[in-house]
Parts: sequence; structure tokens; C-alpha cells
Amino acid sequence: MHPGIKYVHTNLVARDWKKLAKFYVKVFGCKTKPPGRNLKGSWLDSLTTVKNAHAEGIHLILPGYGKDGPTLEIFQYSPKAASAVPRVNRPGYGHIAFAVENVKQALTKVKKYGGGSVGEMISTEIRGVGSMEVVYARDPENNIIELQKWE
Repeated sequence: MHPGIKYVHTNLVARDWKKLAKFYVKVFGCKTKPPGRNLKGSWLDSLTTVKNAHAEGIHLILPGYGKDGPTLEIFQYSPKAASAVPRVNRPGYGHIAFAVENVKQALTKVKKYGGGSVGEMISTEIRGVGSMEVVYARDPENNIIELQKWE
């Protein structure tokens, strides 16, 4: 344990923050944690190194945590930078993961709300850890989500 250190949030940059936040609320049961953010000013330009930066968005309480737990921060920036479709092997953050009761049903729900899949659903044994069923999915903006169930 490291005194004075606490994990607080992960930021996900969106093309449409309202639509993406709604996806995570509908599919995974995240809850909004007001207030919404509408950030701009020289302080944000200095922090981000983006001239005339404007960030709007919301924090979402993750399933399994209370209001003081870590959040998923979904922000939309202007100006926007061009981006490539995320891939599982690209350096940097690769995916976020959710433990689910039923992987197949969770993937169906992801697709119902505008997401998609990356690869195949797999059942495998991880030596020393246990057996799992897992699939990689995509949210409506192509960010990668791991859906997993451990036995």
C-alpha cells in the first residue's frame, strides 16, 4: 500500500460524449456522477497543450463501486484531433474490462446499443488463475471493451 495514492478515474475521449456516456449507462449500468464538466480557459490550454481547448463531459460511476469509487470520465474535446481505430496491440491503453454474468448476453447488449465485436468469444484456462470466458468488443466509437467471466 502506498500512502497518499488512490486511483480515481480513467479518461475516455469521445467524438460525442453524450452518446458514448449513454451507451455505458445502458449496457453496463454505469451511473452519472454530476456535475457535468464544461471546461475551458488558459489553464486547460496549459494543461493539455491544446490551443483554445474546450472539454465537455461527465464522470460515470462504474458498476460495483459507490459514488466515491473510481470513475470513467468521458470527455469530448474541441478542437478534435484525427484518430485511427484502436487495436488491441497498439501501445498505450488497450481496453477497459467488465466482469459480467453472461459473456454472450453482454456482447449482444453491446451490439444492441451500437457497439460491435473484435474477435471470437473464447473459453480458456489461465494457469494459476482459473478458467474464463472472454471476448473483446467495441463501443460505438470503436474503443475496446473486454467482457469476461471467471469460473
